[in-house]
Amino acid sequence: MKADLLAEFETPEALLAAVEELYRRGYRVLDAFTPYPVHGLEQALRLPRSKLPWLVLPFALGGGGGCYGLQAYLNGWDYPLDVGGRPPHSAPSFVPISFEMMVLATALMGVLIFFALCKLPELHHPIFEVEGFAGASQDRFWLGIDGRDPALKRGTTEALLASLGASRVAWTGETAKAAETSEAVKKPTEAAEEVPGAVTKEEPS
Repeated sequence: MKADLLAEFETPEALLAAVEELYRRGYRVLDAFTPYPVHGLEQALRLPRSKLPWLVLPFALGGGGGCYGLQAYLNGWDYPLDVGGRPPHSAPSFVPISFEMMVLATALMGVLIFFALCKLPELHHPIFEVEGFAGASQDRFWLGIDGRDPALKRGTTEALLASLGASRVAWTGETAKAAETSEAVKKPTEAAEEVPGAVTKEEPS
């Protein structure tokens, strides 16, 4: 998720309350960054169940089934050996290695698919530039709102987050630069309006 607006909270309870209130007000593209798992946060964010188990299932079946099939082929048909009078295709002796290969294939592909789903490795992200965001790995709880969220409105959302107990609200990346540019343009205009007796040039009719 691309979090364009971040809000810092000091407690997990405040974060949970803010998520619930934002969802009630129509915000849908939300995310959270916390130093440890917060009970109930996944449900509050309405996150769907991970599809990782279903994605690694074919590799688990392929690893275990492929290993079993290879053993059965080599021992039963390609090069059968009569060892202790046991049949060439001895299923109990094939199970341990097949199980180990299933676990190995699941672990390796699970890590690779997890990295792909999370778009990792990502050495830099705009949220890393936000002052104080390092607290997300220590003792602070951050809430992120995606810029694509239709309910997100500059000024209104910031005021709402502040009213919900956010100790810090900040825009990220290009959104932050756009906000700074907008403020820089507004300040000279506001200053001119505040000067007593300032004359405004009127266009001839």
